Amino acid sequence: MKKDENNIQIDDRLVIEQPKPIEKAQPDPEPAPKETPEEPRTLKEVIEQQATEEEVPQSSNLTLRQILGGDLLLKHFIRDQIWVIMLITLFTIIYISNRYSCQQDLIEIDQLQKDLQNAKYKTLSVSSELTEKCRESHVLELLRNNEDSVLKIPNQPPYIINIPE
Repeated sequence: MKKDENNIQIDDRLVIEQPKPIEKAQPDPEPAPKETPEEPRTLKEVIEQQATEEEVPQSSNLTLRQILGGDLLLKHFIRDQIWVIMLITLFTIIYISNRYSCQQDLIEIDQLQKDLQNAKYKTLSVSSELTEKCRESHVLELLRNNEDSVLKIPNQPPYIINIPE
């Protein structure tokens, strides 16, 4: 502490004083209550007071200004609503996994329908070829072309043999 010429003590720290309110030209009919003089605060104390991260309590109803201003992301709001947030996250994960599973099932169903259609076409084609090869005219033509065969076309009608029981 240093002493000035006028016996005023000067401190090494910066002191911020609040300006005195300007008095009106007209006298007040009531005497103003006396304010208790505050201690002069240092710059460090003022900065610390402004820099505190204490949050003001949030009102129960939300406004658009609060939502757009980011007030929903305050610590106490997150702490109060953590279980709701976790529940929403869980439902979102379940929804996404269910949708993925359904899409996989639809892809598999589509592939199986294509395979079934291909199998039907193949069966129809094989059945058609078999019908063509089993036709009597085709069998007779094969017998004529194959001279080694002992099978010949019958000249007489078939005999009916009755066997008594």
